[in-house]
Amino acid sequence: MKKARLIYNPSSGREEMRRLLPDVLHRLDRAGIETSCFATEGEGDATREAGDAVERGYDIIIAAGGDGTLNEVVNGMAGRENLPPLGVFPLGTTNDFARAMGISKRWEEYCDLVIENKTRYIDIGRVNGRHFVNIAGGGSLTELTYEVPSRLKTRIGQLAYYMKGIEKVASLSPTELVIKAEGQPQMHGEFMLFLIANSNSVGGFEKLAPGAVIDDGLFDVIAVKKCNLGEFLRLLTLALRGEHFNDPHVVYFKTNRMEVTSPASLVQLNLDGELGGELPGVFEMLPQHMRIFA
Repeated sequence: MKKARLIYNPSSGREEMRRLLPDVLHRLDRAGIETSCFATEGEGDATREAGDAVERGYDIIIAAGGDGTLNEVVNGMAGRENLPPLGVFPLGTTNDFARAMGISKRWEEYCDLVIENKTRYIDIGRVNGRHFVNIAGGGSLTELTYEVPSRLKTRIGQLAYYMKGIEKVASLSPTELVIKAEGQPQMHGEFMLFLIANSNSVGGFEKLAPGAVIDDGLFDVIAVKKCNLGEFLRLLTLALRGEHFNDPHVVYFKTNRMEVTSPASLVQLNLDGELGGELPGVFEMLPQHMRIFA
């Protein structure tokens, strides 16, 4: 019998996992997967528990929650040897990674995927000793995902991000950045934000980085040069349709390694929707580093 460790955020998805847990455990157990659970209570819990689960030799680790919970679990696993495959129950507000991977929100279907042992390899990003599975970025607009209170996300879901986004757009300001990327000329100037995508689903936008592939060993990088509010709003409209790449304010390229510094400003990093430290940062790709059920 296989052993699985299910790490879940009890507040994700309007506390849906509390209700589903007995049925999920029963379905897995009936298929020969003995599953024990761990409910997170605070920041860092999922990382510590995932690392412990790898050390204890679990055959399967499952993350149940949003992109933040997934990021913590990945940080507990990445960089270790003999990694078990990772399962992802998408219960958060945006579920960017699950959307990119085509993972069903129907728990029965995903349990069956785990039971049938259908896995694929994925790339993992690393910056300053931390890992990310889907997206890294910097700039004032990228801060909204970790500034929205979790209680508000639980109550009104995606609308919480839209409310915060309207507030942030009105006060957008550029940041001086130096960007050095493998295979690209150095860039030094003022930017509204930069995004490093590992998949084609970013902040609920599936056309922001449509060419990003989770296992090609490359990041898709998008940087927005300094512009005024009207130009930025127009750019957002273009991004909804996937027509932003020809805009003169947009820089786009692929790379497997890049360094970003800011000579003048304190710039916080966003990793999978969570606060991920500050610049300077060296972003590196770990190609096909983990297996997930997908």
